[in-house]
Amino acid sequence: MQRKQPIQRLNHYSKWKYIVLITTLVILLLSAIPTWYGEDAAVQITNKDGHIPSVVSLQNTLTEQGINVKRIEQKGDKTIVILKDEAQQVAAKDVLGSVIDESQKGTTLALSLAPAAPAWLQNMGFEPIKLGLDLRGGVQFLLDVDVNQVYQAQRNELADSLKQELREERIRSVRLQKVDSDTLVVHLPSEEASYAARQFIHKNYPTWQITNDDGFDLKLTLKEDEKIAVRNLTVQQNLQTMRSRIEELGITEALVQRQGENRIRIELPGVQDPAAAKNVIGATASLAFYAVKEQGTGSTMVIPDQNGQPVRVGRKPVLTGDHIVDARASLGEMGMAEVNIVLDSSGGKIMSEFSRHNVGKPMATSYNEYSRDSAGNTEQSNQIISVATIQSQLGSRFRITGSGSLQESQELALLLRAGSLTAPVTIVEERTIGPTLGAENIQNGFAALGLGLGLTLLFMAVWYRRLGWVANIALIGNMVMLFGLLALIPGAVLTLPGIAGLVLTVGMAVDTNVLIFERIKDKQKEGRTLAQAIDRGFSSAFGTIFDANFTTMITAVVLYTIGNGPIQGFALTLGLGLLTSMFTGIFASRAIINLVWGRDSRHDVRV
Repeated sequence: MQRKQPIQRLNHYSKWKYIVLITTLVILLLSAIPTWYGEDAAVQITNKDGHIPSVVSLQNTLTEQGINVKRIEQKGDKTIVILKDEAQQVAAKDVLGSVIDESQKGTTLALSLAPAAPAWLQNMGFEPIKLGLDLRGGVQFLLDVDVNQVYQAQRNELADSLKQELREERIRSVRLQKVDSDTLVVHLPSEEASYAARQFIHKNYPTWQITNDDGFDLKLTLKEDEKIAVRNLTVQQNLQTMRSRIEELGITEALVQRQGENRIRIELPGVQDPAAAKNVIGATASLAFYAVKEQGTGSTMVIPDQNGQPVRVGRKPVLTGDHIVDARASLGEMGMAEVNIVLDSSGGKIMSEFSRHNVGKPMATSYNEYSRDSAGNTEQSNQIISVATIQSQLGSRFRITGSGSLQESQELALLLRAGSLTAPVTIVEERTIGPTLGAENIQNGFAALGLGLGLTLLFMAVWYRRLGWVANIALIGNMVMLFGLLALIPGAVLTLPGIAGLVLTVGMAVDTNVLIFERIKDKQKEGRTLAQAIDRGFSSAFGTIFDANFTTMITAVVLYTIGNGPIQGFALTLGLGLLTSMFTGIFASRAIINLVWGRDSRHDVRV
């Protein structure tokens, strides 16, 4: 008995497919709605100890100064003051700064933006699309990281270690010459000494390449792969330090990312006065603590104090700023500014051990920073800001004086809290985009998007008639999904080139439907019914649509991977637009057409 073949139903979707389609559209629609409401200017107050004035007190203080407050929200240790007028944001921060003590640990005031969408949408976790610098306005810095200083530090450390270690290996009459930032020449008296030194260095310092120089001398150069590793680590550490510094400045939604081999790009949306940010971001100040030495007592060096007088200290610091976890400026008992320092556990142990063996002896605190001269060369300035006698054993908490006025002490404390840069940086480019220009970019960009979308909708409705209206519904759904995805994906930022990507997506989304509709027409010309033409049209067009979108997606991925800033913004919207246009053009359009014309068996109907 021959088994009957199951009857194949044309243009039929299972219920679960409609459920997936509707659920996806609803979720992304809810995600896109907050963007329609936009954002309000706000000032965010953070205090981990919970000591913040009451909402009523803050409201009254701001109202008395003519600041129009929309509402004040409290979420855990954060209080967000939302303003009616964006132009009053900086003034509101200054007023709040007069009643809130930012010198307290864990207390910060930050300029921010708060979603203007209804609370029920925010409670569901939906937020507006984050706008880039070119749309919101703000400041952009491009920093150059001088990794040569790190190579030089490694070379100096090698020289200090080798001199002592070769002496312990009974290799005498060794003289060291520092050549380039990553090169050290070891002058040796004989072939035997050269051979012994080569073996020792090869075994203990494998990251340095050894070559023969004049006579019995050896030239040590940092290996290329080690230089690359050091450079990557240095830039990465500087990135982390920059992020910490920006958090200390109280600037939210900042973008800090690497650009090229040794450059860092920083975008500060909403910041219109770059002076304070520039002073802190470009600063490379750090502290180090030295034992004060007498001449002839081991390896020493001389550092001038604030009056230009020489102070002889040990060549290696007892402790560096890397171990500082907190620093707060205050006024001491004598009315002098001081910085209260808290060390991490390992730093506390080092300081405790050193001070225990040096009670009654002086310890110097040095202030170190880098700058660039007119020729672009890096200059290092190092001075002793205080020399104090150790009265008793110190621990992980102590204070230093001599850092200048209270304001200068506060700036030093901020830098120490945020961490010292691994290598000096220089601001090589600075751009300021005003909020008016940002608003104009938004207006022009979305005007272009609206015009392109309107003309496309009109063309599809006129040229493809009934199926054209399906394409228009799918196109509107595509834009909703795209905005929803941009708001939903963490780290996604809409930029002006991103709006160009949205305009391009309109064309790509319609192109998908054009290919399908033309195939349906071709199948009808072959004499098939409308239902058969719809089924064959979608099936035959899928391969072409997939190939075209896949190759474009490769381009989008490459642009996002190797590009930066505006290029990444364009690539992001392009890539997401490809995904949403495939989804709506094939899946959503097919679902609508299946329900309306999927069972139409007429031959004479035309679309």
